Amino acid sequence: MPPLKTIAWIANAVRIVDQTRLPDELVYRDITTVEDMVESIKTLRIRGAPAIGIAAAFGMYLAMRDFPETGSRADFLTLTDKNADFLAQSRPTAVNLFWAIERVREAIAGSSNPGGIAAMKRRMLDKALAMLEEDRAACRFIGEHGFELLKACKNILTHCNAGGLAASEYGTALAPVYVGKERGTVFHVYADETRPLLQGSRITAFELHAAGIPVTVICDSMAAALMRNRAVDAVIVGADRIAANGDVANKIGTYGVALSAQAHGVPFYVAAPLSTFDARILSGDEIPIEQRGEDEVACGFGRRTAPEGVRVYNPAFDVTPAELVTAIITERGVVRPPYGETIPRLLDNLRQAR
Repeated sequence: MPPLKTIAWIANAVRIVDQTRLPDELVYRDITTVEDMVESIKTLRIRGAPAIGIAAAFGMYLAMRDFPETGSRADFLTLTDKNADFLAQSRPTAVNLFWAIERVREAIAGSSNPGGIAAMKRRMLDKALAMLEEDRAACRFIGEHGFELLKACKNILTHCNAGGLAASEYGTALAPVYVGKERGTVFHVYADETRPLLQGSRITAFELHAAGIPVTVICDSMAAALMRNRAVDAVIVGADRIAANGDVANKIGTYGVALSAQAHGVPFYVAAPLSTFDARILSGDEIPIEQRGEDEVACGFGRRTAPEGVRVYNPAFDVTPAELVTAIITERGVVRPPYGETIPRLLDNLRQAR
């Protein structure tokens, strides 16, 4: 079974896998309005930084699809800006969301984009479709570069979900695993369950098992013991935002895994497309961290596990300092320390290539 495709444009709708229904049911949901898209992003029906970016791009088009073609360009652009702000507030940490929104806005901005309202709408849809294909290609390249780093490993640990269900197809952190399987190298993956929403046990384990890749679910608190027992050859995770100095924001709990990896001499890799790098953010201290509702911790999946009235701290992400990151795998190759030099150089080269 090939990697699951979490998002697609089908019959004038955005079809997503509703990840809140996993692992019990594989349910597809068709999104036809920007309001439904924002709800799907907020409630984690669609999640993962690359997938959120693609979803936001399609959301921009859905927001403007019914704008009257007899309307004015000025009114169209004003309403586009309003809907861009609406989409941007859905989740604050994943920079891919903001990057995607800006790319769609750029596609219709300025005098270099002639044509009426119909042409502007078409450019928005074309940009979203192009970003979908770009992500598929980027994730495949991440998989190939990552496989070269991991091919001598047998047991890999990952945290949260950065597979096909977090992107358009191959994913980021799991892309080397899928590429390995295609080439006859089958890795065994330890999947942290990833409290409080269990993206590791519900989603990572689901997609790996469906693809015929050996996977073992562990509680988050077991990772350090596994490393001490030399049961883990490498750790690989995704990212929601990477600062210019190499600090990495990812799902809460990633920082602890990185500390354990350093303590036990296990390489700690981050896999992410270049769209996840934010050159405007100088360090992880500047990355906005999403705070989510108390019930996700105190009453997860409908059953109360903490007393009524107790306070709950529930950040969705944490920041792993650059000094704990062995290397960052991108579609353009592997980035290594010193990140304060190599990341700006990589991003400058990318801008010049454009």
